[in-house]
Amino acid sequence: MPRSFKEALYSGDFVVTSEIGPPKGTNVEKLIHHIDLLKDKVDGLNVTDHQSSVMRLTSLAVCRLIRERGGEPILQMTCRDRNRIALQGDLLSANILGIHNVLCLTGDHTTVGDHIEAKPVFDLESVQLLQVVRALEQGKDMAGNDLQGPAQFCAGAIVTPEADPIEPQLLKFEKKVKAGAEFFQTQAIYDLEKFKNFMKYARKFKVKILAGIVLLVSAGMARYMNANVPGIFVPQNLLEEMSSAGKGKGLAKGIEIAGRMIRQIKEEAICDGVHIMAIGKEEVALDIINAAGI
Repeated sequence: MPRSFKEALYSGDFVVTSEIGPPKGTNVEKLIHHIDLLKDKVDGLNVTDHQSSVMRLTSLAVCRLIRERGGEPILQMTCRDRNRIALQGDLLSANILGIHNVLCLTGDHTTVGDHIEAKPVFDLESVQLLQVVRALEQGKDMAGNDLQGPAQFCAGAIVTPEADPIEPQLLKFEKKVKAGAEFFQTQAIYDLEKFKNFMKYARKFKVKILAGIVLLVSAGMARYMNANVPGIFVPQNLLEEMSSAGKGKGLAKGIEIAGRMIRQIKEEAICDGVHIMAIGKEEVALDIINAAGI
């Protein structure tokens, strides 16, 4: 029987996770192809929860599909769309469906998505959601009521190591650790020297850190993220490398860069593993893994 994600985290091995984006509709043919392609190559498959506030098939449903096909799902759960009653209900539901890994997120505001008229909830935020997870494990709901059977989770959160200024991120990181986070999947990193400085701080805590690797597909994408995505910075040397790739070769160059970064992270034991995000191109996550030599 394949090991659980939690077993992988504490095995001492280099951990690799990747990400699945649910479709906007009921056709899951491509989704299932991605699941089957990756489920035996990674230690866990994250399922995004209406990523960027765009309505899609739910994370819970796709996690169940991953489970049924022999993979290890990681349920992403945002606080944007549900109040504390619905969040707790979904967490308990996940457990009885065999889903025991959860990544707790606050979530993007609805104004960035495709239903800008939707009312955001944000009854809780990510630190409070972690506290809820731990309470459910103790057999209590958020109101202090006894449960008819406790839940069991491996709970994680996110951190942005390249944020500027970094101090607010470090404060939130510590709050998440105190609330019960066992692992962190970082936002995209491209400057490994800067990431090493973050890891000197993070190693003070008994948590596992997986470096976020977001696939670059063009120099234009890199410049866009530098200009518009807080906490993400693609260094000039990588911009130049992407620019020199030549027409139609940006994706291949991006795969090469991602593989090279993962290989360095593993060889230098910078952190405990990586989380690969080939957004919209999930099928090339396997190419990145191969390029990394893992």
